[in-house]
Amino acid sequence: MPRFFLDLIERTIATYATSFLGLLLADGFDLTNLSALKVAAMAALPAALTVVKGAIGPWIGSPRTAAWLPAGKDPSASAAG
Repeated sequence: MPRFFLDLIERTIATYATSFLGLLLADGFDLTNLSALKVAAMAALPAALTVVKGAIGPWIGSPRTAAWLPAGKDPSASAAG
């Protein structure tokens, strides 16, 4: 699997997990409540926006990653992959 897709998948999962846990903690951390499903659905929005942001990444920054950093400043651009 190309480096770009692995990078985008990692960013999306991290964004979803962070959003989900943050919203769950703000809601009172009650997994038995129906609001946990609402929290899971709400956390999907930032994750979806991460996919959109990452899809634009190759045109703005390094063509091999989802980063918006310029290719010369992206630390992963010089890594083998």
